[in-house]
Amino acid sequence: MAKWTAQHEAPEPLEGPIVATVTGGTILWFALFLVQLPFYGWFADHEMLWWLWCCAAGGVLGLIGLWYVRGRDAALKRHAAARAAAAHAQAQTAEPHAQAQAGESQAGETSRAAEADPAAHVKPPGHRTAG
Repeated sequence: MAKWTAQHEAPEPLEGPIVATVTGGTILWFALFLVQLPFYGWFADHEMLWWLWCCAAGGVLGLIGLWYVRGRDAALKRHAAARAAAAHAQAQTAEPHAQAQAGESQAGETSRAAEADPAAHVKPPGHRTAG
């Protein structure tokens, strides 16, 4: 049987308020832990302490995730700033280069016009050359 391959390209990944989402989830896990904490005895009697520790683990893992996504967000912003600075620098260096090319093309047009019209190089009477 042949392996199936997609006939279209995958969509771009969704970017959203990731830091806010992870922060909200972390707060929710810790809130659930604190709400269940007064019922520790009941959970222990019914052998359901894992509910309490699951919420605590979710909160701790959320803190790790928060550290990670804040670093990722900062790295993405640094990368975007570096790309913008590089594009700005490239535009600045390209502008004088474009002006120099425009000057060369104007000089080239003048020399081509002189080649086309030899009378344009005729010196006026009384013109002295250095020598």
